[in-house]
Order: sequence, then C-alpha cells, then structure tokens
Amino acid sequence: MKLGVFTPLFQQLSFDAMLDKVAACGLEAVEIGTGGYPGDAHCKPDLLLNNREAQHQFKQSLTERGLILSALSCHGNPLHPDQTIAERDQRLLLKTLQLANELGVDRLCLFSGCPGEGPSAKYPNWVTCAWPPEYSEVLKWQWEERAIPYWQQAAASARKYGITKLAFEMHPGFLVYNPETLIKLRDAVGPEIGANFDPSHLWWQGIDPVEAIRFLGSQKAIYHFHAKDVAIDNHNRNIKGVLDTTPYNDLSKRSWTFRTVGYGHGADDWKSIISMLQIQGYDYVMSIEHEDPLASIDEGLGKAVQFLQQIMFKQSPAEIWWA
Repeated sequence: MKLGVFTPLFQQLSFDAMLDKVAACGLEAVEIGTGGYPGDAHCKPDLLLNNREAQHQFKQSLTERGLILSALSCHGNPLHPDQTIAERDQRLLLKTLQLANELGVDRLCLFSGCPGEGPSAKYPNWVTCAWPPEYSEVLKWQWEERAIPYWQQAAASARKYGITKLAFEMHPGFLVYNPETLIKLRDAVGPEIGANFDPSHLWWQGIDPVEAIRFLGSQKAIYHFHAKDVAIDNHNRNIKGVLDTTPYNDLSKRSWTFRTVGYGHGADDWKSIISMLQIQGYDYVMSIEHEDPLASIDEGLGKAVQFLQQIMFKQSPAEIWWA
C-alpha cells in the first residue's frame, strides 16, 4: 500500500513546488483535482487535453520525484437542479474522463451529486427521513429520474475512455452517503461505481468503518481511500445528534470536527482499518486529506504522514510458513 496526499491543500503553490513539497514529506502518490470543489490549481484539463508535450512534462515531473498519480478528482454536483451548474459539472466530468485516459489513470474521485425535490427545484434537497410520505416520493424521483439515468450515461462514457473506476466519496448532502446507497447506485449502473472510502464521513454518521470496509470489500467496491479523521464531541452530539449545521469554524459547538489522522481516533482504530483493507484485497493508495482546523497545513500533514508511516505495512505479506 502506498501513502499519498490529496493536493488542494497546496493550491497556493505551483505544480512543481507542490510536488517538491509532497516528495519531501516522504509520500509516494498524489491525487489531483481537475476542477469543481477541489479546484484545478495543479491540473487544468483545457491546457492538458490533446497536448502531448504538456502531458509528457506533467508525467515527467511526477516520475522525477518518484510519485504516481493515484486519481484525478472532479468533485461537483452533476445532478444539481440549476442546469447551469449541472451542465458545468457534467462537462468537467467528461473532460476529466478524457484526460485520465490520456494520462493513463484508471480512476476518478467524485461525488454522486444531489438533485432538488422535483423538475422545478432551484436547490439540492437531501432527504434524511422516510416520513412524512412526500419525502419518500422525492427520494424515489431523485433516484429514478435523475441519478440512475445520469450515472448510467456517465458510466458508458467512462467505458468509452477506458476508465474502469468511478470512486465516490460517501458524503452526507449527496445521494450516495453510506455503503447502502453506494451499492444501490452500483447495482443500478454497473461495476464502474465504487468507493473513495473516507472513514471520517462514516464515523460522524455513527457507521463503523471497519464493517463498512468488510461490506464493500466483499463486493470489490473500494477503488480509492481518503485518510482523514474526525473527532466526536460527545457533549454536543448527545444534545444535537450528528446532523450538525453549526459552522465549521465554531468548533466548541459542533458535534464533530474533521481532524488530522490520529487526532480523532487512535492507532488501534487505524490499524484495524488498514488490516481490513488488506483482508479485502485493497492494495493501492491511502491519500491523506488534510482538513483539520486546529493544525497548520505543514504540521497537520506531517503529523498524518508520521502517524500512518508507523502503522502501515509497506511489504507484501509473507507466505504462511507456520501451517
């Protein structure tokens, strides 16, 4: 398994300066945004598409530093009820699929998106309960009229470009937010749909990441991994629950807060996650996503790297010689 980083935290640096920083941290992989929520500071599709010279320099810069490109990320909302936004994010996905093909990358990281409550909606509507009955009706419409048809079409485009893995972050606010909804979309669309597994999003919902890995891994549906932690404030959670809309910077009142790996859950929890990933056959990249409001960029990333390097296995397991 390789250790990498999701690079938007270095968006203020040039591409080469970012790669120098990543290599100096002892990392082996980068996950780079092509637009949408992560931005495109280090990978602009319009400048790279059909440009062999620029692509060669892009890949050479990685190779010179001993890095691989684990995935391209185009997180957005292609199901947004505002057609201007939806079409923008759909175009970005198609460009990123083409660019991934030209760069030799086989997977994208992204969100499932979230529609509105019906054809005339202006804003996304994330349904969180089955009653009153209109909520179930909204959810049925969102899946059957928007999500499944769109992702069937997008998966066909992925196949056209030879991209075999569309790795969805299971994130509240979007239709795919837990293992059940991920598999619902996968069953409707095909094996291109899998997880960009981020345990922090599951811990905050009260889901056990180890059991989620067991469940998704048994269906060969884990395509990428985000190493990010979350700290639960039990005082606030016991009063407010986990559906918390308190601003991210009002830390003392939040039920949960994203943290650097190791500052929400300890080594035993992360060892169990790594072990279950191995049991389920995941042997790719753990991509650190640093969004800790209590740590600087450099120190937060450094702490995560140090923590994970101590507990990750770098070599293939030995043959079982004792039995």
